[in-house]
Amino acid sequence: MQYNIFKSPLRHFIRTKINGGAILLFVALAAMIIANSPLREAYDNFFAQEVVLRFGNFNLFQIHGSNMTLMSLINDAFMTLFFFSVGLEIKREVLVGELSSLRKALLPVVAACGGMIVPILIFTLICEPGPASRGAAIPMATDIAFSLGVLSLLGKRVPLSLKIFLTTFAVVDDIGGIIVIGAFYSSHLIAEYLLWASAFIFILWLGGRLGINSKLYYIFFGIIVWYFFLNSGIHPTIAGVIVAFTVPARPKLNIYKYVREIRESLQKLPEKVDSHSNKYMLSNSELSILRHVESTSDKVISPLQSMDDNLHPLVNYIVMPLFAFANASISFDHFSLADLEGVTLTVFIALVVGKLIGIFSFTWLAIKTKLLSMPDHMNTRSLFGVSMLGGIGFTVSLFIANLSYAALPGIGATLLNQAKIGIISGSVFAGIMGYFLLKHTYSKK
Repeated sequence: MQYNIFKSPLRHFIRTKINGGAILLFVALAAMIIANSPLREAYDNFFAQEVVLRFGNFNLFQIHGSNMTLMSLINDAFMTLFFFSVGLEIKREVLVGELSSLRKALLPVVAACGGMIVPILIFTLICEPGPASRGAAIPMATDIAFSLGVLSLLGKRVPLSLKIFLTTFAVVDDIGGIIVIGAFYSSHLIAEYLLWASAFIFILWLGGRLGINSKLYYIFFGIIVWYFFLNSGIHPTIAGVIVAFTVPARPKLNIYKYVREIRESLQKLPEKVDSHSNKYMLSNSELSILRHVESTSDKVISPLQSMDDNLHPLVNYIVMPLFAFANASISFDHFSLADLEGVTLTVFIALVVGKLIGIFSFTWLAIKTKLLSMPDHMNTRSLFGVSMLGGIGFTVSLFIANLSYAALPGIGATLLNQAKIGIISGSVFAGIMGYFLLKHTYSKK
């Protein structure tokens, strides 16, 4: 019974991610239309506005003495919530999900390794040396929302094992992306801020060890850790992942004790309504009992699970659409066929071909050599189709592209625009091809 609280977390994750993909697609299209309309200047000015959250002389949204713009707020603060959510999901999967045992995790991990290594190698091999090569990590991540959205179009014909396989290797992709962001997109480290961040991370960890289950505790100190990361030189989104790992996964109250307490409390409530009593108002004793039931119910849900569930609507329907609207704008001014070469073509090939070859070949070899076995209700054709879906790299790919090129002087804006074209066109192509491959595979079902 205790396990039922966490049972099949990926199934819940799958259900909550699918609709977000449709919203992202709509918002991305809106951003591209605005970027090529007379509203472009207003759009740029809107995201260039400075943002201030001041307490006396202290401004929370400040980097090295300069105020954050709305664009940097979205990319450095709101996206920290996205990575915090990812961190919670990773911890949950490690504890009770598909990453909780070597047997469950090994095949998706192998697939994810192929899906990261091969695209990076292809990008490195065909990309021209110089500033453009900074984007080698762009094609390494699979967008879970979009890829699951494509699978949802096929309905119940697609086995759950295929969805779980896709989601699990995409989660491992996210882990790889987090490592890359922390290792290669951090610079000018400031030791003082890192030491302060480490101290507050220790406070968060200690709170978990001492059984502090207050969500406000982890939110408050998490914001402090984020601020110190923001000014330390390490990308602040990494703070979201680290703080997520400190959130307790164990509830304060055992499920069996919870059921017993609830039954005892409910037995104290009257079974019949007194005809002379006010049927609209509870008595003080009834109100006290129901408050006890409410507080007891809060204690049986762990902070990790509670925060994970509460964050999904915020992340799926506000944070990610805002990020897409701010970053998916592609300008076609002075566009020529030459723009389809260089970074655009490199990203497209690395996403579509690299992901397909990497995921499929690594997984197929592991199965053919009998080191691992094919998941139930999956075959070589469905593996090929889901490997193609791995080329949908929207959210994290755009994020890494922004980190790779946005700050480069002169040529940075051009490279970023080309990368966006490659990401979106490659993701759309991979999604369409993956859909038809899987539709053909399961057409008889």
